[in-house]
Amino acid sequence: QVQLVESGGGLVQTGGSLRLSCAASGRTFSLYAMGWFRQAPGLEREFVAAISWRSWNTKYADSVKGRFTIERDNAKNTVYLQMNSLKPEDTAIYYCAADMSPGSNPSLRALQYDYWGQGTQVTVSS
Repeated sequence: QVQLVESGGGLVQTGGSLRLSCAASGRTFSLYAMGWFRQAPGLEREFVAAISWRSWNTKYADSVKGRFTIERDNAKNTVYLQMNSLKPEDTAIYYCAADMSPGSNPSLRALQYDYWGQGTQVTVSS
């Protein structure tokens, strides 16, 4: 079992920044890829960013490239999502997820991930 707890969401103005954190517990965090997804009201959950277990490979959705950065600290069992230049269309619930396939590459597919956090709300006002 893996438990994931997101934090860091909130209300920010357009152009502002937020840093989301996802703390993992339960299994060896350093062995698996992690991802961030988001879901806005009335829309499907969409991929945001993902990172491999040793941070050598990262992937981003086109909509966030150049603005968001995914990082991880395996010593702290935590993955981060630094979000800069936020836009109203970034408003959503943000979820972190863990892919338990050992040594896997970061995936854009939600079905690849085995465990999910409860989500944290990000609201960007115009």
